[in-house]
Amino acid sequence: MNNDPILNGLWFSLGWFSPAKLFAYSYGRPLFLYAIGFIPLVFIFRFLIYNSFRFRFKVAPIEGKLTRSWTSWLRFVPGTLLSLAIGCVLLALSRPQTSEVFQEQLAQGIDIVIALDVSESMGIEDLQPNRLEAAKGLAQQFLIARKSDRIGLVAFAAQSYSVMPLTPDKALLAASLKNFDFAMIEQGGTAIGNALGVSINRLRSSQSKSKAILIISDGNNTAGNIDPNTAATLAKAFKIKIYSILVGKGGLVPFGKNSDGTIQMIDNSVDESTLRNVARLSDGKYFRATDNAALTTVFKEIDKLETSNVKLNTYTLSTDYYAIYSAWALIFIALWLFSKATFMGNILED
Repeated sequence: MNNDPILNGLWFSLGWFSPAKLFAYSYGRPLFLYAIGFIPLVFIFRFLIYNSFRFRFKVAPIEGKLTRSWTSWLRFVPGTLLSLAIGCVLLALSRPQTSEVFQEQLAQGIDIVIALDVSESMGIEDLQPNRLEAAKGLAQQFLIARKSDRIGLVAFAAQSYSVMPLTPDKALLAASLKNFDFAMIEQGGTAIGNALGVSINRLRSSQSKSKAILIISDGNNTAGNIDPNTAATLAKAFKIKIYSILVGKGGLVPFGKNSDGTIQMIDNSVDESTLRNVARLSDGKYFRATDNAALTTVFKEIDKLETSNVKLNTYTLSTDYYAIYSAWALIFIALWLFSKATFMGNILED
């Protein structure tokens, strides 16, 4: 479908001269607009010169009052048409146009796998409401904010498996992460090495320039057949950084309730060495979060460490309307020539 107003006949409307339309334009050559203001001055100057040099006949006065005929006003028609024609020419030369700005965002995202510990010890309540739920909530916020990245999910306890492959669908990822619970893997224990192995397997064939594993656990490697340090060395070989987060406190921590309804306190030991080593061996970074506020800070810091490259291209689409005013100029010129060739161009002046 052709949108040209000339070809579609939409140009033949006085609406093109409305103040709202004229003020809505941007002008490519606005200096021509100032020249429009001089058009009346040219005709006034012409009138003054003409009156100064024209010859006048002296006639005897006529008794009674002379009445002006309406036809005497027709002598102004040719000049008015010529003024309109010149105005339209100047308006066309000023290049009236409208512009639309389009932005194209080219983002080179990174690939991230979030490996989350769902073992029984993640139910300890030193983070609110417990370690797992606190980690899930912040991980959801983290992945939703990573608009240009592909993210995968891994759940692990004594065993590990990939819950979600790398995908840019954040709504799907958030829904899947919400379903992480302690019933996902029945066998107790924490296999950090296996979790890293599954995560590396997801990322090793990725063509992304930046790849990372975000592993969240309470730190004690008690199961699995892959040594965490070996897995970390393999990650480095594939240019994958490991960001490890140890959640929870050591010592007496709340875990469930006693039979009488009181909070049960258990003695919890924390092994930082495993998660610290895997981060170091892969050129990543280790973090410790002993409460919800600290965990929030950790996710914010990781978000700053792994940034996506975003390139913003801006395009401006301009539509010119000079042809419309050029067409109107031709009409007024034709009418001016017609008026000059008729009696209107020869009516005697008072």
